[in-house]
Amino acid sequence: MGSFCVSISHAKDNVDKATVAFVVANAAVGSDQDTTVFVSSEGVHLATQGYADDMHEEGFAPLKELIDSFVEAGGKIWVCSPCFKKRGYTEDQLIEGTTMVGGAKLVELLAGGAAHVSY
Repeated sequence: MGSFCVSISHAKDNVDKATVAFVVANAAVGSDQDTTVFVSSEGVHLATQGYADDMHEEGFAPLKELIDSFVEAGGKIWVCSPCFKKRGYTEDQLIEGTTMVGGAKLVELLAGGAAHVSY
């Protein structure tokens, strides 16, 4: 089993990119890849309760469904801690399946050979 990382730096500022990123993440976890989604910048909003509930890009499943499916399938969501705190969030606002991390954790994953795609 390989490792796969999807980095997402968009949320409501680009619903298309945020949605496609989770479609790819679901495909990876569904292909038995050890899959991590790393949300940073605007993407950290996706890791907060209720934020993605009304996000739906035409032609795709609603974003909340894609996120829930990803977590249920065993995917991990890593949240950039400084990005999250900069936006005034607290850890009690995180959705299930998320972990706060610093940049060093992402570097470790990628240096270990994980395939990586960014949206």
